[in-house]
Amino acid sequence: MKEKIDVEINRLVDRLTKEQEHDGSWAYPFETGISTDCYMIILLRTLEMDDEDLIDALVSRILRKQGKNGAWKIFHDEVEGNLTATVEACYALLYSGRRKEEDREIRLATKFIQRHGGLKEINMFAKVMLALTGQYKWPRYLPVPVKFILFPVSFPLNLFDLSLYARSNLVPILITADYKFSRKTKRSPDLSDLFLQREDDGDWETELNDWRSFQTPFGREISSLIGKPEQLHELALQRAEEYMLNRRESDGTFYSYFSATFLMIFALMARGYSKKDPIIIKAVEGLKAFQTSIGKQTHMQYTTANVWNTALISHALQKAGVSPSATVIKKANQYLLGRQQMKYGDWSIHNQDVTPGGWGFSHINTFNPDLDDTTAALRSIRSFARHTPVYRQAWDRGIQWAVSMQNDDGGWPAFEKNVDNTLLSWLPIEGGGSMLLDPSTADLTGRTLEFFGNDTHTDTYQPFIKRGMKWLLQNQEKDGSWYGRWGICYIYGTWSAITGLAAVKTRSNHPQMQKAIQWLYAIQNQDGGWGESCKSDIEKKYVPLKESTRTHTAWALDALIAAEGKATPEIKRGIAYLLETAEKVDWTTAYPKGQGLPGGFYIHYHSYEYLFPLLALANYREKF
Repeated sequence: MKEKIDVEINRLVDRLTKEQEHDGSWAYPFETGISTDCYMIILLRTLEMDDEDLIDALVSRILRKQGKNGAWKIFHDEVEGNLTATVEACYALLYSGRRKEEDREIRLATKFIQRHGGLKEINMFAKVMLALTGQYKWPRYLPVPVKFILFPVSFPLNLFDLSLYARSNLVPILITADYKFSRKTKRSPDLSDLFLQREDDGDWETELNDWRSFQTPFGREISSLIGKPEQLHELALQRAEEYMLNRRESDGTFYSYFSATFLMIFALMARGYSKKDPIIIKAVEGLKAFQTSIGKQTHMQYTTANVWNTALISHALQKAGVSPSATVIKKANQYLLGRQQMKYGDWSIHNQDVTPGGWGFSHINTFNPDLDDTTAALRSIRSFARHTPVYRQAWDRGIQWAVSMQNDDGGWPAFEKNVDNTLLSWLPIEGGGSMLLDPSTADLTGRTLEFFGNDTHTDTYQPFIKRGMKWLLQNQEKDGSWYGRWGICYIYGTWSAITGLAAVKTRSNHPQMQKAIQWLYAIQNQDGGWGESCKSDIEKKYVPLKESTRTHTAWALDALIAAEGKATPEIKRGIAYLLETAEKVDWTTAYPKGQGLPGGFYIHYHSYEYLFPLLALANYREKF
């Protein structure tokens, strides 16, 4: 087996090395289904921008993803299809002009939509998009009034109690909802067939009516603090506009996120900007730059993943034996060094008096760092930090920033510290805590501990390490697993937790470690691999995929390799699975392994199919 492991490691190293970009990064696609493709078509048509080649390319990809029953899915084993995705696809195809109501694809989609409740049952974000483009009535009341943006940070509930993801999408929605803004064009299709009853248009009134009581007391409170209601209202709109404009990246996008930029464009038009304003034109061009090619099909990425890909791959290559002096590692680390963030972003509001030093996710991102990318980048540059002053400076700043971001409860969040205000659980917004909050999670906490334990050799008796361990052990599921927020899902969280705890010297016979190890053994498939469904994320319990994937197998193996003192039969079977499926290409290789918004969109990281099997095999070879 050793010879086969060496051969597979060399194959993966060669592949990854050959696919490095000239700038030292890896630009593997960040694939998120069809929603962004649909929204790009809808945006171009709404702004009356004629980019027919791009629209043709996106239409082609959308049509290829349609199922035989007329529906679109957001993951392979989703029952029948996804209603919201099918509405978005149907709308985009009709608006593109490339399909008409009488075409077979649209007739099948329409029947599926009608059979599953019509537009009334789609998610709230899609309803907002339809309202913006004149296809759905705005509700008279939203859960949050625009004056909410004026609440100071000291207020019991304020804008910065929301997660970054929630803020970046909510602020432009507050503006457009306040104006009840919508924009139709001569090309706008008629979606009336997608309503089961005309009175369904605007049905979210009933969903949000209970929240009218929220606006009155808070509105009175803030008015008494600042001034007349009409002055207050305009001030709130100005602040919301400034919030967006001040957080644009150099490419014109808002936080480098597709959805936030899409919404910002409509919010600016609501504020009186022309559709040809340079700010809007630049934002659209920024979104167009998110194009990538997947199997000769054009896809609009939600953002790019270059920093994340590069940090993970550089570390995996070094673990596999590639010398830090090799050109591929030098180029990767030079790229990462140039992407360390030196700006104060929103993260500093809850974490003052700390020097910037984190890394972000995309190559565009300059002021929105996160813990995962920071520790991943630090792992990659570790060997350089020992001997090269410029890397040592970057290392020291990154370490200081990562430590400072620990939450008061002992765990680590993704983007911002202590963004876990339970008052927000009152908001009737889909996605709940996963969208609105940025709490400590097992995956972030586990990987941060793993970094400090394995790459810094921090004394495990340090108070911040002990607090992180305590948080992890207190947040284990009853079955022995951990829930991972940013991956799919319980295998992901358990891998992060076990490797983190093992790195900080938690003994393998610790009862909770044993429980986690036995859970992983219990869910191993007969073929030796592991696989988990996106349904786990929706149902909040482990749901097997009933097929093995190379990425899930690599995560499970890496956890077991870290925890066990010898190569158990289960580990050997898992290694055999990775070796036997080296050339595997089927729906499991393209199955989402990451989550963005639970139940909303999932992510296929193309790099994962190579780097995580490489890491698991390298760690197995090194230990056993």
